[in-house]
Amino acid sequence: MRAGLARHCPKGVDIYFDNVGGEILDTVLTMLARRARVIICGAISQYNNLEKLKGPSNYMSLLVNNARMEGFVVFHFAARYGEGMQALAGWALSGKLKAREDVVEGLETFPETLQKLFKGENFGKLVLKVE
Repeated sequence: MRAGLARHCPKGVDIYFDNVGGEILDTVLTMLARRARVIICGAISQYNNLEKLKGPSNYMSLLVNNARMEGFVVFHFAARYGEGMQALAGWALSGKLKAREDVVEGLETFPETLQKLFKGENFGKLVLKVE
């Protein structure tokens, strides 16, 4: 991941929306651009952790890069859901918003497919296709 970020963000990461936490967040924090913004929306890497939750260990990068990190909880914006859905639908129809899907076929694959979410083995929206 570090090599990919370095290749695609040679001047550092300007904005990062995090749903994972753990090692991925720590890696991104070491690669922040000056005045970067980090949005924390989840921490799936920590949800099944049986030990003490692990917070970001590279948080000093926020200080050094004059960056900021803040939480984002979608329920705090419930009054604007309609507005958001209209904007998203418009972007999808115009081609500005594109979704990647990882499609797995067969209901019998459900247990393995579900585990892909927790192991980081999928890219984009994970879809279980059944007949």
